[in-house]
Amino acid sequence: MKYFKILTLVLFFGLAASLESNAQEVGLRFGQFGGNNVAVDGVFSVGQFSRIHADVSFGSGVGIDALWDFIYRPVGSSDFNWYVGVGPSLYIDDPFSLAAAGEIGIEYAFEEVPIVIGADWRPTFRIVENTDFFADVFGLNIRWRFGNDGSNATN
Repeated sequence: MKYFKILTLVLFFGLAASLESNAQEVGLRFGQFGGNNVAVDGVFSVGQFSRIHADVSFGSGVGIDALWDFIYRPVGSSDFNWYVGVGPSLYIDDPFSLAAAGEIGIEYAFEEVPIVIGADWRPTFRIVENTDFFADVFGLNIRWRFGNDGSNATN
């Protein structure tokens, strides 16, 4: 199991490094996440109005989420953006967990400093090893924005 954890981390960080040119934001996510309370949070652009929102948490086990936010839009003419997405959620420990997670959230990108603050809700349907539904998965995201003027996180 130890080697599987190491291999998973190497693969995740290898993917993150290969997408480095598209990396928009890297930071932390606070809140309930795969049995842990803090995760490394990253956002990778895959188009003007879609992105990958990935998290890796460490603690009693390793949690990994890779959600495709297929809707990523401004809220009216404000500096707030809202997003909706889905994707796989893994928890590597004993017991192992594979789930499908949804995500809906809102975030604010500061213009003066390259910081993005957001909040999200991630209902999760666990498929493996047990089958159950978690509706109480909320998080606060604080990320550093790279290569962006701050006017819109999708530029």
